[in-house]
Amino acid sequence: MSSKSKTDEKTVIEDFKQAINISAKELDSWLKTKESQSVGQKSDGEESIGHESGRHIIEILHKKADYTEDDLSQMKRVLSYIHRHSAQRPSGDIEHTRWRYSLMNWGHDPLKED
Repeated sequence: MSSKSKTDEKTVIEDFKQAINISAKELDSWLKTKESQSVGQKSDGEESIGHESGRHIIEILHKKADYTEDDLSQMKRVLSYIHRHSAQRPSGDIEHTRWRYSLMNWGHDPLKED
């Protein structure tokens, strides 16, 4: 792997750790709630994309290092989603919004920013 690739990988990992502001334990508890399961794109009774992503985030958070290519790819997807979705913040109180619930499925609680 080139030096640039190692630098890019390190940046992705650091950015991921900054963007995820929910612990693995908190995320695991959140994913079990009906609010968590009420949001996201899903096909006929299947788990939503965000919910599935949340489970993968928990796995990544339990690792100290030794991230796989799949983990790094997931980190990039998570960063992209959080960035895009955060830009669509609705006005007013967000505490009980589908927008917030969706971000929380991806490991980011926008209320922790305020």
